[in-house]
Amino acid sequence: MSSEDISDNRKKLTKRIIIWTLVLGALGGIIAAIVVTATKKSAIALGPNTTLTSKTENVIEFTDNNTTYTVDLNDPNSYVAAYYGAVKEQIYLQLHVKNYSLPIEIMVSKQSFGTSLQYTIADKLIVVDNDNAVLNPDPNINTTLQSLADLLLKAFHNATTASAGFNWLGLLSALMPLIVILILFFLYSFLIKRQMGGMGQDSIFGMGKSNTKPVKTNVKFSDVAGIDEVKTELSELVDYVKNPSKYSAMGARAPKGVILYGPPGTGKTLIAKAVAGEANCAFYAIAGSSFDDMLVGVGAKRVRDLFQKARKTAPSIIFIDEIDSVASKRGKNDIIGGGSGVADQTINQLLAEMDGFTTDSGVIVIAATNRIDVLDEAILRPGRFDRQIQVTLPDIKGREEILKIHSKNKNISSSVNLTEVARRTPGFSGAQLENVLNEATLLAVRENKKVVSMKDIDEGIDRVIGGPARHGRIISEHERKQIAYHEAGHALVGLFTDNTEVVQKITIIPRGDAAGYTLQTPQEKEKVIQTKSDILNQVRMTLGGRASEEIIFGQDNISSGAANDLYKVTNMVRAMVMQLGMTSVGLTQFVPSEGTVNPYQQKLYSESTAIEIDKMIESIIQKEYKLAKDIIVKNKVELELIVETLLLLETIVKEQIDYIHENLQLPPEAIEAKNKLNEK
Repeated sequence: MSSEDISDNRKKLTKRIIIWTLVLGALGGIIAAIVVTATKKSAIALGPNTTLTSKTENVIEFTDNNTTYTVDLNDPNSYVAAYYGAVKEQIYLQLHVKNYSLPIEIMVSKQSFGTSLQYTIADKLIVVDNDNAVLNPDPNINTTLQSLADLLLKAFHNATTASAGFNWLGLLSALMPLIVILILFFLYSFLIKRQMGGMGQDSIFGMGKSNTKPVKTNVKFSDVAGIDEVKTELSELVDYVKNPSKYSAMGARAPKGVILYGPPGTGKTLIAKAVAGEANCAFYAIAGSSFDDMLVGVGAKRVRDLFQKARKTAPSIIFIDEIDSVASKRGKNDIIGGGSGVADQTINQLLAEMDGFTTDSGVIVIAATNRIDVLDEAILRPGRFDRQIQVTLPDIKGREEILKIHSKNKNISSSVNLTEVARRTPGFSGAQLENVLNEATLLAVRENKKVVSMKDIDEGIDRVIGGPARHGRIISEHERKQIAYHEAGHALVGLFTDNTEVVQKITIIPRGDAAGYTLQTPQEKEKVIQTKSDILNQVRMTLGGRASEEIIFGQDNISSGAANDLYKVTNMVRAMVMQLGMTSVGLTQFVPSEGTVNPYQQKLYSESTAIEIDKMIESIIQKEYKLAKDIIVKNKVELELIVETLLLLETIVKEQIDYIHENLQLPPEAIEAKNKLNEK
């Protein structure tokens, strides 16, 4: 998981904790309010040996040590009521019963009476309002002892009796804030632990532990295709893991680490699993970004913990994917320097662990990266990752082998030619080829077919290249024609230019951001290197679309459809001039090699050289553009036939293009479509 994903997850976790804090805080407040409200009810506190036996309308009877006492609330001579005190909203009265030594405490809520009873003076109760202002001398408000009897009776009738012992409600009310805090703490700990566990990270109580667990993989070398040279190199590692003593007896030191580098989707992870599967050993897989943490020292500790686990389960293989995220070059862009960053500590620990390997440790580290040029030099030296193996995109033979493996569990029609599919997918990685067959299978299932046809696979290729077809996109007839002329221009220039790629398909069906596209493949074998003429021919063919638009619609009506073509052309010609030394500008390379760090981004050439480079690039592009226009003008009849076929069928393939080129007439499929259109 990337550092951006981890940061997003932490933000989500913080948001959840805040929400839960508010919810529990509100819940605690409600509970506390309930407790407080409960304590506002009237209550009678009797002595420890006193029992309230009965209470009628005017008479209260209680027993203390087997002696019964009776209080007649209508008889002022049988009791004396006195103010005892007030706490917040509660008023405490004492009822002194005749012939009974202990006072009975009565608690009354102020809110029950509208005004607040405060204290007694002589035979009267003084009443105050909520602002503590005495309402006397108004004689109508004075409450005599006789009317106090009604108050006491009300208190007794609403009372809950209890021993004069412990007040549990008061304790619960006092402890409520602490209880809420404890609930929040344990909830926070639980969420942190679960969230970190879901991200493959440590909990706050186990920071620095590696969560990577050993697995037994069932992948074998037979499940990997298209990279035979890589399998040959790694088969030596399998033999070493199985028979380490054979190598030590000869004095040979097996590689401590192997780096697999190459484009994404070429099978680096799959081949690492195959090594573990062939060797039948424990396999630890971890992403380089998993070592990172915002806390200093945690990454290094995770490295130590991972290697300790691997040693305990030896023989074992540690696979570190995207190692460039943790082992990139240090100090190149660091003006301050010092090498004390969090990433530096992780790299240093990784190097130290690999240096600590013995020849019989039984642990091998395999790492994968798309950018070996950005790795720290210390990682690549002998004794660490001392073997670097390039995993390239498969050639046509490799693509066919990959397609055979991925077609084993699919109902592919016998009419499907996987060799032809491989020819139509130059530059595809193993992952993309698997996706092609999967998309084709999904399309077949959608149409309730029993087998996957070549048509389904063609659509799968188109989907991988440009995305799903956008049949619902509204395009005017004029736009359709302009798109058709653009794509036909590419094909026509390619047909009349030597050593260019073969046009396999032209379509004017929109996909993604593209209004249409032309699929080209190498003529025979895929070239490892390109000559100057190869590049120039490719430039000319790429400019064929814009050339066709200008000739048919005029300079003022050219479209934005050539934007990507011009981008590719500019890059190709710029590489010829500035990197490949193929022009009169000279053999000097004016741009850094890929991966070279240029911390201050300074120019590597003078202003006069820059002007010369720009002129050369523009000169080459204009020359090839003129040649493309000449081809269009000389073969305009063939261009019109290709365009008409495209407008009728929307998609045409190599066989139909060749038919037009050889016969200068519409192919049978286009004629049939034209007749049906005329019948309507």
